[in-house]
Amino acid sequence: MFLSRLECTSCGLRHEWSRLQNLCTSCHKPLFAIVDLAKAGRALPREALVTREKSLWRYRELLPLPEGVEPVSLGEGGTPLLRAARFGDDVDLWVKDESQNPTQSFKARGMAVAVSMAKYLGATKLAVPSAGNAGGALAAYAARAGVEAHVVMPRDTPRANIVECRELGARVTLVDGLITDCGAEIARRKATEGWFDMSTLKEPYRIEGKKTLGYELAEQFNWQLPDAILYPTGGGTGLIGMWKAFDEMETLGWVGKKRPRMFSVQATGCAPIVRAFENSDSTAAEFPDARTCASGLRVPKAIGDYLILNILRQSNGGAIAIDDEEMIRVTREVGSSEGLFVSPEGAACFAALQSLCRAGKIASGERVVIFNTGSGIKYLDCYEL
Repeated sequence: MFLSRLECTSCGLRHEWSRLQNLCTSCHKPLFAIVDLAKAGRALPREALVTREKSLWRYRELLPLPEGVEPVSLGEGGTPLLRAARFGDDVDLWVKDESQNPTQSFKARGMAVAVSMAKYLGATKLAVPSAGNAGGALAAYAARAGVEAHVVMPRDTPRANIVECRELGARVTLVDGLITDCGAEIARRKATEGWFDMSTLKEPYRIEGKKTLGYELAEQFNWQLPDAILYPTGGGTGLIGMWKAFDEMETLGWVGKKRPRMFSVQATGCAPIVRAFENSDSTAAEFPDARTCASGLRVPKAIGDYLILNILRQSNGGAIAIDDEEMIRVTREVGSSEGLFVSPEGAACFAALQSLCRAGKIASGERVVIFNTGSGIKYLDCYEL
Protein backbone atom coordinates (compact mmCIF):
# COMPACT_ATOMS: atom_id res chain seq x y z
CA MET A 1 0.00 0.00 0.00
CA PHE A 2 1.24 3.49 -0.85
CA LEU A 3 -1.07 5.63 1.31
CA SER A 4 1.18 7.89 3.38
CA ARG A 5 -1.14 10.19 5.34
CA LEU A 6 -4.31 12.21 5.49
CA GLU A 7 -4.07 15.94 4.89
CA CYS A 8 -6.56 18.74 5.49
CA THR A 9 -7.78 20.40 2.30
CA SER A 10 -8.02 23.75 4.07
CA CYS A 11 -5.33 24.20 6.73
CA GLY A 12 -2.93 21.48 5.54
CA LEU A 13 -2.70 19.72 8.91
CA ARG A 14 -1.50 16.14 8.57
CA HIS A 15 -3.28 13.23 10.21
CA GLU A 16 -2.50 9.53 10.62
CA TRP A 17 -4.44 7.31 8.23
CA SER A 18 -4.32 4.24 10.47
CA ARG A 19 -7.29 5.14 12.67
CA LEU A 20 -10.89 6.02 11.93
CA GLN A 21 -11.03 9.69 11.07
CA ASN A 22 -13.71 12.12 10.01
CA LEU A 23 -12.87 15.81 9.52
CA CYS A 24 -9.68 17.73 10.31
CA THR A 25 -9.22 17.91 14.07
CA SER A 26 -8.15 21.56 13.82
CA CYS A 27 -10.45 23.32 11.33
CA HIS A 28 -13.11 20.63 10.77
CA LYS A 29 -12.73 20.62 6.99
CA PRO A 30 -12.48 17.56 4.68
CA LEU A 31 -9.34 15.45 4.53
CA PHE A 32 -7.61 14.03 1.46
CA ALA A 33 -5.78 10.71 1.38
CA ILE A 34 -2.25 11.36 0.13
CA VAL A 35 -0.64 8.56 -1.88
CA ASP A 36 3.11 8.25 -2.43
CA LEU A 37 2.79 8.58 -6.19
CA ALA A 38 6.48 8.00 -6.94
CA LYS A 39 6.37 4.56 -5.33
CA ALA A 40 2.88 3.78 -6.62
CA GLY A 41 3.91 4.69 -10.17
CA ARG A 42 6.87 2.31 -10.05
CA ALA A 43 4.59 -0.48 -8.82
CA LEU A 44 1.87 0.25 -11.39
CA PRO A 45 3.13 1.35 -14.81
CA ARG A 46 0.30 2.59 -17.00
CA GLU A 47 0.72 -0.18 -19.56
CA ALA A 48 0.07 -2.82 -16.87
CA LEU A 49 -3.59 -1.78 -16.62
CA VAL A 50 -4.65 -3.55 -19.82
CA THR A 51 -4.36 -6.98 -18.16
CA ARG A 52 -6.34 -6.06 -15.04
CA GLU A 53 -9.93 -6.67 -13.98
CA LYS A 54 -12.65 -4.37 -15.22
CA SER A 55 -13.40 -2.67 -11.91
CA LEU A 56 -12.15 0.32 -9.97
CA TRP A 57 -9.78 -2.01 -8.10
CA ARG A 58 -7.61 -2.15 -11.24
CA TYR A 59 -6.07 1.02 -9.74
CA ARG A 60 -5.39 -0.74 -6.42
CA GLU A 61 -1.94 0.80 -5.88
CA LEU A 62 -3.51 4.27 -6.06
CA LEU A 63 -6.22 3.41 -3.55
CA PRO A 64 -5.89 3.36 0.23
CA LEU A 65 -6.65 -0.26 1.19
CA PRO A 66 -3.53 -2.12 2.42
CA GLU A 67 -2.05 -4.85 0.25
CA GLY A 68 -3.40 -8.28 1.07
CA VAL A 69 -6.66 -6.96 2.54
CA GLU A 70 -9.68 -8.20 0.62
CA PRO A 71 -11.80 -5.27 -0.59
CA VAL A 72 -15.51 -5.13 0.02
CA SER A 73 -16.65 -5.36 -3.57
CA LEU A 74 -19.73 -5.98 -5.69
CA GLY A 75 -17.99 -5.41 -9.03
CA GLU A 76 -18.12 -1.61 -9.04
CA GLY A 77 -16.45 0.56 -11.64
CA GLY A 78 -15.52 -0.24 -15.21
CA THR A 79 -18.65 1.50 -16.48
CA PRO A 80 -19.09 2.19 -20.21
CA LEU A 81 -18.23 5.43 -21.95
CA LEU A 82 -20.86 5.73 -24.66
CA ARG A 83 -20.91 7.97 -27.73
CA ALA A 84 -24.11 10.04 -27.89
CA ALA A 85 -24.13 10.96 -31.56
CA ARG A 86 -27.86 11.68 -31.96
CA PHE A 87 -28.31 13.97 -28.97
CA GLY A 88 -25.00 15.75 -29.35
CA ASP A 89 -24.97 16.26 -33.09
CA ASP A 90 -22.99 19.50 -32.82
CA VAL A 91 -20.38 18.32 -30.30
CA ASP A 92 -18.36 15.16 -29.79
CA LEU A 93 -20.61 13.99 -26.93
CA TRP A 94 -19.95 11.02 -24.66
CA VAL A 95 -21.85 9.67 -21.67
CA LYS A 96 -20.16 7.97 -18.73
CA ASP A 97 -23.01 5.74 -17.62
CA GLU A 98 -22.69 5.18 -13.89
CA SER A 99 -26.13 3.58 -13.66
CA GLN A 100 -24.42 0.29 -14.53
CA ASN A 101 -22.70 0.15 -11.14
CA PRO A 102 -23.98 -2.06 -8.31
CA THR A 103 -27.04 -0.39 -6.70
CA GLN A 104 -27.44 1.42 -10.03
CA SER A 105 -25.50 4.59 -9.22
CA PHE A 106 -22.06 6.15 -8.93
CA LYS A 107 -22.36 6.00 -5.13
CA ALA A 108 -21.13 2.41 -5.30
CA ARG A 109 -17.62 3.63 -6.11
CA GLY A 110 -17.22 5.74 -3.02
CA MET A 111 -18.87 3.29 -0.67
CA ALA A 112 -16.82 0.33 -1.90
CA VAL A 113 -13.59 2.02 -0.88
CA ALA A 114 -14.94 3.78 2.21
CA VAL A 115 -16.60 0.66 3.64
CA SER A 116 -13.48 -1.40 2.87
CA MET A 117 -11.35 1.05 4.85
CA ALA A 118 -13.87 1.51 7.67
CA LYS A 119 -14.07 -2.25 8.19
CA TYR A 120 -10.28 -2.58 8.07
CA LEU A 121 -9.90 0.18 10.67
CA GLY A 122 -12.37 -1.47 13.02
CA ALA A 123 -15.76 0.18 12.46
CA THR A 124 -18.77 -2.05 13.12
CA LYS A 125 -21.66 0.41 12.70
CA LEU A 126 -21.76 2.80 9.74
CA ALA A 127 -24.19 5.69 9.33
CA VAL A 128 -25.02 8.02 6.46
CA PRO A 129 -27.56 10.74 5.71
CA SER A 130 -29.03 10.19 2.28
CA ALA A 131 -31.71 11.52 -0.03
CA GLY A 132 -31.43 8.38 -2.14
CA ASN A 133 -28.55 6.50 -3.74
CA ALA A 134 -25.87 6.88 -1.08
CA GLY A 135 -28.10 5.09 1.41
CA GLY A 136 -28.64 2.17 -0.93
CA ALA A 137 -24.93 1.91 -1.63
CA LEU A 138 -24.00 1.96 2.06
CA ALA A 139 -26.65 -0.64 2.81
CA ALA A 140 -25.32 -2.96 0.12
CA TYR A 141 -21.63 -2.65 0.98
CA ALA A 142 -22.22 -2.83 4.72
CA ALA A 143 -24.18 -6.05 4.18
CA ARG A 144 -21.34 -7.37 2.05
CA ALA A 145 -18.85 -6.44 4.77
CA GLY A 146 -20.91 -7.90 7.60
CA VAL A 147 -21.29 -4.61 9.48
CA GLU A 148 -24.34 -2.60 10.49
CA ALA A 149 -25.72 0.16 8.25
CA HIS A 150 -27.82 3.03 9.59
CA VAL A 151 -29.41 5.31 6.99
CA VAL A 152 -31.18 8.55 7.91
CA MET A 153 -33.37 9.82 5.06
CA PRO A 154 -35.83 12.65 4.46
CA ARG A 155 -39.37 11.35 4.76
CA ASP A 156 -40.08 12.32 1.13
CA THR A 157 -37.16 10.33 -0.27
CA PRO A 158 -38.28 8.33 -3.34
CA ARG A 159 -39.92 5.09 -2.20
CA ALA A 160 -37.55 2.97 -4.30
CA ASN A 161 -34.58 4.23 -2.30
CA ILE A 162 -36.22 3.57 1.06
CA VAL A 163 -37.26 0.06 0.06
CA GLU A 164 -33.78 -0.66 -1.31
CA CYS A 165 -32.10 0.31 1.96
CA ARG A 166 -34.48 -1.74 4.09
CA GLU A 167 -34.33 -4.83 1.89
CA LEU A 168 -30.53 -4.70 2.02
CA GLY A 169 -30.69 -4.87 5.80
CA ALA A 170 -30.08 -1.25 6.78
CA ARG A 171 -31.77 0.36 9.76
CA VAL A 172 -33.66 3.26 8.20
CA THR A 173 -34.75 6.40 10.04
CA LEU A 174 -37.05 8.85 8.25
CA VAL A 175 -37.04 12.50 9.34
CA ASP A 176 -39.02 15.57 8.39
CA GLY A 177 -36.62 17.84 6.52
CA LEU A 178 -33.69 17.76 4.11
CA ILE A 179 -30.42 15.85 3.95
CA THR A 180 -28.83 18.53 6.15
CA ASP A 181 -31.37 17.66 8.86
CA CYS A 182 -30.49 13.99 8.43
CA GLY A 183 -26.81 14.85 8.88
CA ALA A 184 -27.63 16.75 12.05
CA GLU A 185 -29.55 13.71 13.36
CA ILE A 186 -26.50 11.50 12.81
CA ALA A 187 -24.25 14.06 14.50
CA ARG A 188 -26.54 14.03 17.54
CA ARG A 189 -26.69 10.25 17.82
CA LYS A 190 -23.38 8.89 16.56
CA ALA A 191 -21.49 9.02 19.85
CA THR A 192 -24.16 7.26 21.91
CA GLU A 193 -25.01 4.78 19.13
CA GLY A 194 -21.39 3.95 18.29
CA TRP A 195 -21.78 4.95 14.64
CA PHE A 196 -18.97 5.94 12.30
CA ASP A 197 -20.16 8.83 10.10
CA MET A 198 -19.88 8.04 6.37
CA SER A 199 -21.31 11.37 5.18
CA THR A 200 -20.07 12.93 1.95
CA LEU A 201 -16.56 14.35 2.50
CA LYS A 202 -16.86 13.82 6.27
CA GLU A 203 -14.60 10.79 5.93
CA PRO A 204 -11.60 10.65 3.58
CA TYR A 205 -12.18 7.53 1.50
CA ARG A 206 -15.42 7.92 -0.41
CA ILE A 207 -13.59 10.47 -2.54
CA GLU A 208 -10.88 7.87 -3.24
CA GLY A 209 -13.49 5.63 -4.80
CA LYS A 210 -14.95 8.54 -6.74
CA LYS A 211 -11.58 9.61 -8.10
CA THR A 212 -11.53 6.43 -10.17
CA LEU A 213 -14.07 8.19 -12.40
CA GLY A 214 -11.17 10.36 -13.55
CA TYR A 215 -8.78 7.45 -13.99
CA GLU A 216 -11.30 5.47 -16.01
CA LEU A 217 -12.23 8.42 -18.18
CA ALA A 218 -8.59 9.09 -19.06
CA GLU A 219 -7.91 5.44 -19.78
CA GLN A 220 -11.02 5.08 -21.96
CA PHE A 221 -9.93 8.12 -24.00
CA ASN A 222 -6.42 6.72 -24.39
CA TRP A 223 -5.06 9.19 -21.82
CA GLN A 224 -6.39 12.31 -23.53
CA LEU A 225 -8.79 14.25 -21.32
CA PRO A 226 -11.92 15.82 -22.89
CA ASP A 227 -12.51 19.52 -23.46
CA ALA A 228 -15.40 19.77 -21.00
CA ILE A 229 -17.16 17.72 -18.32
CA LEU A 230 -20.72 18.29 -17.13
CA TYR A 231 -21.31 16.87 -13.68
CA PRO A 232 -24.50 16.86 -11.57
CA THR A 233 -23.49 18.39 -8.26
CA GLY A 234 -25.03 17.81 -4.87
CA GLY A 235 -22.22 17.17 -2.40
CA GLY A 236 -19.72 17.29 -5.27
CA THR A 237 -17.52 14.36 -4.26
CA GLY A 238 -17.27 13.02 -7.80
CA LEU A 239 -16.22 16.35 -9.25
CA ILE A 240 -13.63 16.89 -6.52
CA GLY A 241 -12.42 13.30 -6.84
CA MET A 242 -11.91 13.58 -10.59
CA TRP A 243 -9.87 16.75 -10.17
CA LYS A 244 -7.70 14.96 -7.60
CA ALA A 245 -7.26 12.11 -10.08
CA PHE A 246 -6.19 14.48 -12.86
CA ASP A 247 -3.50 15.95 -10.60
CA GLU A 248 -2.33 12.49 -9.55
CA MET A 249 -2.17 11.26 -13.15
CA GLU A 250 -0.12 14.27 -14.20
CA THR A 251 2.35 13.55 -11.39
CA LEU A 252 2.47 9.91 -12.53
CA GLY A 253 3.16 11.05 -16.09
CA TRP A 254 -0.03 9.42 -17.37
CA VAL A 255 -1.62 12.64 -18.67
CA GLY A 256 -0.37 16.09 -19.57
CA LYS A 257 -1.22 19.47 -18.08
CA LYS A 258 -4.46 19.94 -20.01
CA ARG A 259 -7.59 19.92 -17.88
CA PRO A 260 -11.24 19.77 -18.93
CA ARG A 261 -13.46 22.75 -18.25
CA MET A 262 -15.60 21.54 -15.37
CA PHE A 263 -19.28 22.51 -15.26
CA SER A 264 -21.33 21.97 -12.13
CA VAL A 265 -25.01 21.28 -12.89
CA GLN A 266 -27.65 21.85 -10.21
CA ALA A 267 -31.43 22.27 -9.94
CA THR A 268 -33.00 25.73 -9.90
CA GLY A 269 -34.75 24.73 -6.67
CA CYS A 270 -31.42 23.92 -4.98
CA ALA A 271 -28.47 25.75 -6.54
CA PRO A 272 -26.04 26.90 -3.83
CA ILE A 273 -22.94 26.35 -6.01
CA VAL A 274 -24.47 28.16 -8.99
CA ARG A 275 -25.40 31.14 -6.84
CA ALA A 276 -21.96 31.30 -5.19
CA PHE A 277 -20.19 30.97 -8.54
CA GLU A 278 -22.22 33.77 -10.09
CA ASN A 279 -21.61 35.97 -7.05
CA SER A 280 -17.84 35.26 -7.09
CA ASP A 281 -18.06 33.87 -3.57
CA SER A 282 -15.42 31.48 -2.25
CA THR A 283 -17.97 29.45 -0.27
CA ALA A 284 -21.65 28.71 -0.80
CA ALA A 285 -24.28 29.78 1.70
CA GLU A 286 -27.05 27.31 2.52
CA PHE A 287 -29.79 27.41 -0.10
CA PRO A 288 -33.17 28.23 1.45
CA ASP A 289 -36.26 26.05 0.99
CA ALA A 290 -34.40 23.54 -1.20
CA ARG A 291 -36.62 21.44 -3.45
CA THR A 292 -36.19 19.36 -6.61
CA CYS A 293 -37.32 15.98 -7.94
CA ALA A 294 -33.64 15.17 -8.54
CA SER A 295 -33.04 13.98 -4.99
CA GLY A 296 -29.28 13.70 -5.51
CA LEU A 297 -29.16 17.45 -6.18
CA ARG A 298 -31.18 18.39 -3.11
CA VAL A 299 -28.14 19.30 -1.02
CA PRO A 300 -28.63 22.86 0.29
CA LYS A 301 -25.16 23.09 1.83
CA ALA A 302 -22.06 21.15 0.70
CA ILE A 303 -19.13 20.87 3.09
CA GLY A 304 -16.74 20.81 0.12
CA ASP A 305 -18.18 23.97 -1.43
CA TYR A 306 -14.85 25.81 -1.47
CA LEU A 307 -13.18 22.90 -3.26
CA ILE A 308 -15.91 22.75 -5.92
CA LEU A 309 -15.82 26.50 -6.57
CA ASN A 310 -12.01 26.49 -6.83
CA ILE A 311 -12.15 23.71 -9.42
CA LEU A 312 -14.79 25.48 -11.52
CA ARG A 313 -12.70 28.65 -11.63
CA GLN A 314 -9.31 26.96 -12.10
CA SER A 315 -10.67 25.02 -15.05
CA ASN A 316 -12.40 28.03 -16.64
CA GLY A 317 -15.67 26.12 -16.32
CA GLY A 318 -18.90 27.23 -14.75
CA ALA A 319 -22.13 26.39 -12.95
CA ILE A 320 -25.65 26.18 -14.32
CA ALA A 321 -29.08 25.40 -12.88
CA ILE A 322 -31.88 23.49 -14.64
CA ASP A 323 -35.52 23.40 -13.58
CA ASP A 324 -37.31 20.13 -12.84
CA GLU A 325 -39.69 20.35 -15.79
CA GLU A 326 -36.76 20.60 -18.19
CA MET A 327 -35.05 17.60 -16.57
CA ILE A 328 -38.13 15.44 -17.05
CA ARG A 329 -38.63 16.62 -20.64
CA VAL A 330 -35.01 15.94 -21.54
CA THR A 331 -35.10 12.50 -19.90
CA ARG A 332 -37.45 11.34 -22.66
CA GLU A 333 -35.41 13.12 -25.33
CA VAL A 334 -32.26 11.30 -24.22
CA GLY A 335 -34.11 8.02 -23.87
CA SER A 336 -35.65 8.15 -27.33
CA SER A 337 -32.44 9.27 -29.03
CA GLU A 338 -29.79 7.29 -27.12
CA GLY A 339 -31.60 4.38 -25.46
CA LEU A 340 -30.57 5.49 -21.97
CA PHE A 341 -33.11 5.94 -19.15
CA VAL A 342 -31.04 8.48 -17.24
CA SER A 343 -31.68 9.82 -13.77
CA PRO A 344 -33.07 13.37 -13.44
CA GLU A 345 -29.56 14.42 -12.31
CA GLY A 346 -28.10 13.03 -15.53
CA ALA A 347 -30.90 14.61 -17.58
CA ALA A 348 -30.05 17.96 -16.01
CA CYS A 349 -26.59 17.70 -17.59
CA PHE A 350 -28.04 17.04 -21.06
CA ALA A 351 -30.28 20.09 -20.67
CA ALA A 352 -27.31 22.10 -19.43
CA LEU A 353 -25.32 21.11 -22.51
CA GLN A 354 -28.00 22.56 -24.77
CA SER A 355 -27.95 25.82 -22.80
CA LEU A 356 -24.16 26.05 -22.72
CA CYS A 357 -23.94 25.45 -26.46
CA ARG A 358 -26.50 28.19 -27.14
CA ALA A 359 -24.52 30.55 -24.92
CA GLY A 360 -21.27 29.77 -26.76
CA LYS A 361 -19.60 28.33 -23.65
CA ILE A 362 -19.16 24.98 -25.39
CA ALA A 363 -18.13 25.17 -29.03
CA SER A 364 -19.07 23.01 -31.98
CA GLY A 365 -16.79 19.99 -32.30
CA GLU A 366 -15.53 20.01 -28.72
CA ARG A 367 -15.29 16.69 -26.89
CA VAL A 368 -17.75 16.76 -23.99
CA VAL A 369 -18.49 14.15 -21.33
CA ILE A 370 -21.74 14.01 -19.38
CA PHE A 371 -21.92 11.91 -16.25
CA ASN A 372 -25.17 10.04 -15.80
CA THR A 373 -24.89 9.27 -12.11
CA GLY A 374 -27.82 6.89 -11.74
CA SER A 375 -30.74 5.02 -13.25
CA GLY A 376 -34.08 6.59 -14.01
CA ILE A 377 -35.72 3.40 -12.70
CA LYS A 378 -35.27 4.72 -9.14
CA TYR A 379 -37.24 7.90 -9.90
CA LEU A 380 -40.51 6.50 -11.22
CA ASP A 381 -42.46 8.85 -8.96
CA CYS A 382 -41.19 11.74 -11.11
CA TYR A 383 -42.91 10.51 -14.26
CA GLU A 384 -46.53 10.37 -15.34
CA LEU A 385 -48.02 7.19 -16.77
